[in-house]
Amino acid sequence: MQRLDQDFEKEDLILGVDPGQRTGLSVFYYEKEIESSFHSSVEELVFHIIQVLGGLRAKRKIVKIGNGNMKIAKQIVTMLNLKFCSSFELEFVDERKTSLKIKNFNQRGKRDMLSAKYISQRDGYRHSILPLSMTG
Repeated sequence: MQRLDQDFEKEDLILGVDPGQRTGLSVFYYEKEIESSFHSSVEELVFHIIQVLGGLRAKRKIVKIGNGNMKIAKQIVTMLNLKFCSSFELEFVDERKTSLKIKNFNQRGKRDMLSAKYISQRDGYRHSILPLSMTG
């Protein structure tokens, strides 16, 4: 995408996160979903998010996290703040009605990934996270 150097309307990188036992992740870049995955550990998820945030250039980097499991959501934010050395925007998003209630639908984390996609498209209260190296 970056090599094409096309003029897209929104040069945003948006990550939607559905926190839980299996955490879903959806990555939108230039308004297109470029990744949908799920992770079974918070450490693995945070490492992957750091790779995505650090590996792609964007005017704005936004991490949207569902508020369904705030304990895991806060753990993700704390780890990101400690390990990612650049600023990003954070939103906690109301994740009600993002999970489909279909029998046997969550094979291989499909429901978690779909929920993360819906979360990435919702708005919440946004604030900037500055790295600890800047804030002390």
